[in-house]
Amino acid sequence: MTTISATHTPIANSSIVLAILSAVFMGTIGVISKFTGLSAEVVTFYRLFFGGLIMLCYLQFTTGVRILFSRPPWQVLLNGCFLSGFIVCYVQAMNYTSMANAIMMVYLAPVAASIFAHFFLGERLNRISFGLIAVALFGFVMMMEFQLNLVEGGNDIIGLGYGAAALFAYAGFIVINRIMPASYPVFSRTWYQLMVGALCMLPFLFLAPMEIDLQQWSWLLLAGLVPGFLAILFAVMALDKLPSTLFGTLAYFEPVAVVIFGWVLFAETLSPLQMSGCAVILASGITQALLSTKAR
Repeated sequence: MTTISATHTPIANSSIVLAILSAVFMGTIGVISKFTGLSAEVVTFYRLFFGGLIMLCYLQFTTGVRILFSRPPWQVLLNGCFLSGFIVCYVQAMNYTSMANAIMMVYLAPVAASIFAHFFLGERLNRISFGLIAVALFGFVMMMEFQLNLVEGGNDIIGLGYGAAALFAYAGFIVINRIMPASYPVFSRTWYQLMVGALCMLPFLFLAPMEIDLQQWSWLLLAGLVPGFLAILFAVMALDKLPSTLFGTLAYFEPVAVVIFGWVLFAETLSPLQMSGCAVILASGITQALLSTKAR
């Protein structure tokens, strides 16, 4: 019987740390993609495929690969599709509209997931939780400098359509991970989600074949390790224990990480408004985490 993994399970500090690390590691994909110089489809495929291979090696030396022999439930297979769909639609959104517009759409997903969980999963939003989500969202809008740039005669509407699809897929990824059968191992969930996602990306790889040199292979392996294996494993482990509300708030650490990476590695400037937005998001996430641990 399908059960909600841990809706009423006490929240451990380690789960909060995993959610934050997952968000930060997810944010590294933009850095890696810039250094590889490869297409988004190629980077995404190898991020998921190498992530699955690294997970397989990890299982071989820890619990053993036998845990993968059990048949995955439909939620796992669906989430693999959501995972690849989110990435593909996000990339396509950035091809048709500005990165700011695409990110603005995608990061409505944690809010959508929290509202869905409130009405359908019994994860009730109290006033404080709702307020902290709103504060995190406001901080994110501050980081975008309150701009939604639409060019007359451009393809922004198409881009926003892809952004809405990415929003749906990301929200689905969060929600479906919350209704996994509690008995199905977290490692198995992660491996199958990675491999199903890679399988969904395979046609795009064949449509855009590229020559890859040795240095680029090293970056692709890093993509498989950090934003692939570690980020998605940590997200699945965190979602097994955290309510969607808390995970959704902590997910806003990812755009903060992206902004900081751009500032440190690529000398991208930050306006006072953007820095204030980062501070607002961090304060909201820390407050939500502290309140959740005190409520145990």
